[in-house]
Amino acid sequence: EKRTMPVRFEAIGNVQPLASITVRARVDSQITAVEFNDGASVKAGDILFRLDPRQIDAQIKQAEGNLLRSKATLDLNEQDVKRKEQLARNEATSQALLDTARANVATARAQIKADEAALENLKVQRTFYDIAAPISGRVGVATLKVGSLARAGEAGQVLATINQMTPIYVAFPVPQRLLPDLREALAAGTAKVFATPQGMKTSVEGKIALLDNTVDTTTGSIVARAIFENATEILWPGSLSNMRVDLRQTPDAIVVPREAVMNGQQGNYVYIVENQAARIRPVVIDRTVDSLTVIATGLKGDETVVIDGQSQLTNGAKVAMPASPQRPAGGPAAG
Repeated sequence: EKRTMPVRFEAIGNVQPLASITVRARVDSQITAVEFNDGASVKAGDILFRLDPRQIDAQIKQAEGNLLRSKATLDLNEQDVKRKEQLARNEATSQALLDTARANVATARAQIKADEAALENLKVQRTFYDIAAPISGRVGVATLKVGSLARAGEAGQVLATINQMTPIYVAFPVPQRLLPDLREALAAGTAKVFATPQGMKTSVEGKIALLDNTVDTTTGSIVARAIFENATEILWPGSLSNMRVDLRQTPDAIVVPREAVMNGQQGNYVYIVENQAARIRPVVIDRTVDSLTVIATGLKGDETVVIDGQSQLTNGAKVAMPASPQRPAGGPAAG
């Protein structure tokens, strides 16, 4: 029969997070609290670890004291300038002493700016003692527990890893011969992609986000990445998924059940029934979609084809037809 059929291909995809962040300490300190359960879902900004802040808190208090002292010095110097300006107007002091007093005021103001910067720097460092999640996602196992010493920088141990779960990528190879069709489908907006995690029957629909910029010369394929919302977290980082990409729909495609197509020395053929006799009809296959084979040439779409017992037939053999040809679910007429 004739029906609208998709142009599609299938591949095996690998689930990849959009972002995978390793959490490290930025200061050397002892861990005082772990604020999450291993494997929990976290949001950006959630506190994961708390470090011992007593030393930095003491430094902040010292810096605040230095700032207050500098402000008091500025007040004293400003009052001194006012007195010397009054004396200078009465010619009771020298210009040099007035200039010195004004310089002391400028020095005090500069010291205040330096003290404010030092205090701000310490307050920024204080935030390093509450280690927050940089992204939303699912956190792994805490590698260090309460009481352990966290070391700063790349030399320090990774405290935990967060994988972004929503949205998420699935990377899969696309044969080079299909690249023009895929690009055309992307431009036309007809491409649809479905992922079915291996071991599951549930599929989720996404869209192709990007194509790699190079074809792998060893495999003759290019890597595509599809993006999925993954709100239910059915796609898990590192897992494999069966991918199905529908490029477009072809109207009036001639299809037969897959089991109707035979292969012989002269190529592919089917048995059709004409006047209660089996006739060999050579065909050219376009593609197979699920249980149906799309025929490029050889059939018109109104024939009755044999789907069982072909090995017992020869060209011209008589066949008995049922009272009404049965149509298998999703397939064309059968004889």
